[in-house]
Amino acid sequence: MSPCPPLAIGFVGLGFGATVAQALMKGPACDLFRVTAACDADPVKLQDFCGRYGIKGYVSLDDLLGDESIPVVGLFSGPVGRSELLLRIIRAGKDVMTTKPFELDPVAARDVLAEAQRLGRVIHLNSPPAEPPQYVRQILAWQREFDLGRPVSCRGEMLISYREKADGRWFDDPKLCPAAPLFRIGIYSLSDLLRLFGRVQSVQVMSSRLFTGRPTADNAELGLLFENGALGSIHASFCVDDGQHYANSLTLHYERGTIHRNVFPVAYGEAERTSRLRLTAVRGKDHVISQEWQSAEVSGEYAWSVFHDAVTKRRVLEMPFEEIMGTVEVVAAMARAERSQKTELV
Repeated sequence: MSPCPPLAIGFVGLGFGATVAQALMKGPACDLFRVTAACDADPVKLQDFCGRYGIKGYVSLDDLLGDESIPVVGLFSGPVGRSELLLRIIRAGKDVMTTKPFELDPVAARDVLAEAQRLGRVIHLNSPPAEPPQYVRQILAWQREFDLGRPVSCRGEMLISYREKADGRWFDDPKLCPAAPLFRIGIYSLSDLLRLFGRVQSVQVMSSRLFTGRPTADNAELGLLFENGALGSIHASFCVDDGQHYANSLTLHYERGTIHRNVFPVAYGEAERTSRLRLTAVRGKDHVISQEWQSAEVSGEYAWSVFHDAVTKRRVLEMPFEEIMGTVEVVAAMARAERSQKTELV
């Protein structure tokens, strides 16, 4: 249990935000944060959610921000105007947990992160998280231990089976949801690859519509040229049901070895619940070595305990400023590349 009372948190946006709030209420971080309020422009949705859980409801964000009993906000609105909302929240003296990617405009993203640093406020995302996941740390440790050398190429895959219909939300707008599967779920693979392989120089995009009823893509591929010369690709799709949902499969090739994450199949629906790594490398002239590693860790989960440490200043935790900006900049270039069908510089 936490030695101090749970921090009160108010949730803004009861679409996906309702799911995150419910998971927080029932999960292990419920001793760190207590959901005491919600805010949504839909009064019916707001009344239903707040009545169900016995919490305060606000239609106006300003009213929630004026509630001095709430030091922390979970922001789960759509991407439209996210930076402006973040600025209002941190200028009201509150810290924020939000979701990926919080902004399509790199200039607006940099401005809000810089303002958070200036004010001493905390902004955390689920991807990239404030601290590297355990599996990323293990990959980096293997790179050093086995002297894998320069990165050569990488591949990420995020697959699920959706059959969506147009509903007028931001998911239907190519400007707000570029290369939709990449923007919505491929971002997890992108965040990992940026942490492991470094900055991206240029991108290419291919996308298609196979089964979706939305005007945006349901099948997309992102090509990456890293500044260090490594090549990469990410395939994100709403079209595949192979039982390995949201696995965030990674294949990482180096000069002297290869690392796989969640590449090999497991039971239906279990792929996203653990991180499974396998290393294949060479020692000496012709001796192949292999190692495996596993943890019960979900890619892209909300690191509430790390967020709590940052808010309460139990630990000095810097926002991953450059990692967040790297992701936003690649997403912006990806959006341009989908429109132009050309290679775009990041």
